[in-house]
Amino acid sequence: DIIKPNMAKMRVGIVVDKEKCKGCIRCVVACPTKTLDLAKEVNGKGYHYSEMVNPEACIGCASCALVCPDSVITVYKMNVQ
Repeated sequence: DIIKPNMAKMRVGIVVDKEKCKGCIRCVVACPTKTLDLAKEVNGKGYHYSEMVNPEACIGCASCALVCPDSVITVYKMNVQ
């Protein structure tokens, strides 16, 4: 018999601090899975902030967070039972 390892499913995604995002679009360009885009709405400062438009496509690579000049993106990865 082949023993299969207990592979927990991983849930990944990002959180953008919408009020601090300046809509520079760097994260949108850096995302390899087209998960992000700029929102149609604006934040309190008048910027179109970045948001997840295709969350199921996110692979948790953190490219978006790495290129963000204001560090307003948090990437999370969680085991799901």
